[in-house]
Amino acid sequence: MGFSTKAIHAGQTPDPATNAIIPPIHLTTTYYQEEIGKHKGYVYSRSANPTRDILQKNLAELENGKYALAFSSGLAAIYALSTILKAGDHAIISNDVYGGTYRLFERFLCDYKIQATFVDTSNIQNIEKAIQPNTKLIHIESPTNPLLSISDIAEISKLCKSKKLLLSVDNTFMTPYFQNPLDLGADIVVHSTTKYLGGHSDLLGGVLIFNSDELYERYKFVQNSLGAILSPFDCWLLLRSVKTLAVRMERHNQNAMAIAEYLEKHPKVKKVFYPGLQSHPQYHIAKKQARGFGGMVSFEVENFELAKSILKNFKIFTLAESLGGVESLVCHPATMTHASIPKEIREKNGLTDGLIRLSVGIEDIEDLLNDIDQALK
Repeated sequence: MGFSTKAIHAGQTPDPATNAIIPPIHLTTTYYQEEIGKHKGYVYSRSANPTRDILQKNLAELENGKYALAFSSGLAAIYALSTILKAGDHAIISNDVYGGTYRLFERFLCDYKIQATFVDTSNIQNIEKAIQPNTKLIHIESPTNPLLSISDIAEISKLCKSKKLLLSVDNTFMTPYFQNPLDLGADIVVHSTTKYLGGHSDLLGGVLIFNSDELYERYKFVQNSLGAILSPFDCWLLLRSVKTLAVRMERHNQNAMAIAEYLEKHPKVKKVFYPGLQSHPQYHIAKKQARGFGGMVSFEVENFELAKSILKNFKIFTLAESLGGVESLVCHPATMTHASIPKEIREKNGLTDGLIRLSVGIEDIEDLLNDIDQALK
């Protein structure tokens, strides 16, 4: 079954009560039980909800997975992921990672004696050197946020299997339309469904997806115990949004490529970060493991003052955090999405004060290029 067909139909059948094509929103907290222990699989909506179950089946199929569990935000999903670790355990994480992930491990989980080492995972030798006797998890973003570095998921998976380590991949930027980490050997896929899967900047959510029965049982227990579940209404909104994921991602990708090529030639731009450019250091890995390059483009200008001036002058691109919506957004990672990372670490990783990140929307490309041109002027 093709991707768009799965996106529209997977997990969804006409409502048996009314034959409605669109599954209803089950806005209920509790369920009638005929007698003690006799029910239809639902007793309390934190534990299970029909709308959430439909969404989870849909998202699992899109990632070619067996199971999916939906959470109230992307960070809630990453926190749930981290519960595989106990005091004394160690994780290896991409150094150029979302600021919230860095903050979670460096300023919260460290209090529970969980250690994390942040390395450039685009070079597998860095991962090998960082492995310790107590290492349990390798968590990567590919592409990373915001420098769009690419890691070879298949090769890292082989390393993890040889060392009996779990590999989780944050696939938020690529989406299952362009990349399927489980097919490349990953154990767990993470998404902030707030972003491209939601696609309309109107919901928060996160998801973990896997094939392992053991991981499913463990994380299902975590989902119920933590209670950070996605509401029935947001599940319904997400199901609606996913139906158009394929056509949206094609346009995001098309627009982002045109903008990256334009920026690469602009005299005020020092460097462009986009895996679809042949100048990208991991271009060939991106081509090998993904079917597209996504809608995120970052570029660097001379200094903070110039970046600030450019950001002030956009008219269509909106200065805002988040990404992945149909509308184009622009942000300054150093003071916005990655402000929780100390300046010296940001700069060591290549995230300078002159870096600007674009979430390229699906507007007419001529309008977006004109907006970038006038802002740079």
